[in-house]
Amino acid sequence: MPTDFARLRSNLPDRLTISLWDFTWYTQTMPGEPFDDLDRAFAEAVERGYNTVRICAAPLLLFGDHSIDTSRLHFVNMGGDTGQRTRWYDVQGGAVLDGRAHLIALFAAADRHDVSVIVSSWEYQQSPAFLADPSWYEHVMSIEPTERHAALARAESRLVTCIQDAGYGHRIAYVEVHNEVDLSRLDEVPSEGKDTFWAQKPYLTAALDILQHDHPDVLSTVCYGVPPYLDLDAFPENAQVAHVHFYVYGVLAALESWARVRVDPPVFPTAELSSLLREDAPDFDTWTTSIEPWRLQATGISTSMFYAYDWVDTVKWDAWLYREFGAHAVAMEQAIDARLMAVATWARHRGIPAAVGEGWIGYTPLDAEFEDGPVGQELASYAVRRCADLGYWGTVVGSNSAPHHPGWNNVGFQRRTNAAFSSRRGVDTLSATSRGAS
Repeated sequence: MPTDFARLRSNLPDRLTISLWDFTWYTQTMPGEPFDDLDRAFAEAVERGYNTVRICAAPLLLFGDHSIDTSRLHFVNMGGDTGQRTRWYDVQGGAVLDGRAHLIALFAAADRHDVSVIVSSWEYQQSPAFLADPSWYEHVMSIEPTERHAALARAESRLVTCIQDAGYGHRIAYVEVHNEVDLSRLDEVPSEGKDTFWAQKPYLTAALDILQHDHPDVLSTVCYGVPPYLDLDAFPENAQVAHVHFYVYGVLAALESWARVRVDPPVFPTAELSSLLREDAPDFDTWTTSIEPWRLQATGISTSMFYAYDWVDTVKWDAWLYREFGAHAVAMEQAIDARLMAVATWARHRGIPAAVGEGWIGYTPLDAEFEDGPVGQELASYAVRRCADLGYWGTVVGSNSAPHHPGWNNVGFQRRTNAAFSSRRGVDTLSATSRGAS
């Protein structure tokens, strides 16, 4: 039967202005860290014009089938100073949390501040790397690849029930099976010559069936890191939100290619990358990291990447991007436009709402300011305007617009951009003539 989106969205904002809180809402909770006070974090989000946050709710850890004591979860950093200038990894470490209690506390704070929550999981990417011991990582990896999507759905179903029983079910905007399934260890299912989108499609379809059977009152969907916007039939037919991520990279990709930022030894670091490093950067061959082998596997980030992002001189990094941006500006804007239009058109034909959960340029060192500076802000403003014009239900100002990134300090920019998205009227992807998703 068609999905009654009007009913399912009746308690949700007409447009979702999304801040990406990912797993940091539980990894950075020590005194002085961005999430040491959830009420303050939510108040700051509302001040900036956000009405929705998107989180890793750690469903397999908190509601999975295992014997891990989730009442005393000890969170740590990567070891020593490793990751302290790498985005998302600048964790102090030392927090001990009751996982379920902390989740309910987040929803309670969201309710006090009238904010919705997009529920997701980063468990087949990096979130288990922040636990003091490998039990979480070992648990998720012990699940057979063909069973992982269903295991996530069952755990998320229990999570939704828990939140509803606590009285906060109305705060759930929608549930994603997992963040960026195409860029996670969920892609380890047998492919039989298919790309990861088609290989995972039956497993994602079955996972959504579980969620929609157990919770027909909650929207659920899938999430791709590099959406198949040229082959959108790869999306499961029962996805109830066209949730996508659009990183265009452009000039950032040119820098990464020129400096070979993400390559591993023996060619690392190149002379080009070395020219961007800080004066106090240690020699890579003698540089040591205290990351335990299992933790490195759990992050998916190599030691060379940590070295590059920790030791790059962000002034030199940004200067390179500013010098070269002109050659990529038009193509980056066109890439945003083409992808947004493709998904909006497809969502309209399917009769489901569309949302951008992450974007726009790409992954940069923590203190790099290019994306948060004038060029990045202008590109983000353009993307958000296009989202509004094309009828997107939700979007981000940018992935760096969250409490744990320096860009959070651009208060006026976020407020203006969110206000423009909320007030600008475009074509509704759920028009009166939409047939609805089955």
